[in-house]
Amino acid sequence: MRILILLFAIWTVPAMAGNQDYEVLSASVRAELSQSVSDRSSPRMVFDTQEEGLRWLSDMSERLKKRMPDEGTRLDFLKTVQYEASRAGLDPQMVLGLIQVESGFHKYAVSSAGARGYMQVMPFWVNLIGTSDQDLFQLRTNLRYGCIILRHYLDMEKGDLFRALGRYNGSLGQADYPEKVRAAWHGYWAYPRQRFATLR
Repeated sequence: MRILILLFAIWTVPAMAGNQDYEVLSASVRAELSQSVSDRSSPRMVFDTQEEGLRWLSDMSERLKKRMPDEGTRLDFLKTVQYEASRAGLDPQMVLGLIQVESGFHKYAVSSAGARGYMQVMPFWVNLIGTSDQDLFQLRTNLRYGCIILRHYLDMEKGDLFRALGRYNGSLGQADYPEKVRAAWHGYWAYPRQRFATLR
């Protein structure tokens, strides 16, 4: 009985409703996004020096410890966030702020709209640009999709992060969600010493 209650609690974690709206994509955009999610290169942290990477990892790990007590899980999560965010040309700290707002760092969070995982990705994206064997509750898959989708919205909005975040959350034009992400990003996850390289 206790296990059933625990499983129910995990699966019903309330989420911020990462309700990306389905929009028709041109064939070229769809192909580009599909190629981006299918890349299987090994994840690695992207820093100018190994020392910088270790310093960032230690700092972020300490901040995340209360939310993710298991050190192995926490380090794997942070390395994957840093890689996928950098790969998409996003600030990893901003992505951490977004995850805090979207799912509270709950891997199995599901919103009322059906968005899944850490970055609250809507399942229609898998059908649109992925393959049926991709599981949005799997760490790397979820972060890969979330970062690529946000990058897509950022490109659509010509670099306007406020509007891109609104699209990501399905609340375009409303300030509440972008402001919550900004507050989490700058208020808790800011790391001004970091210089990360953008992967192309």
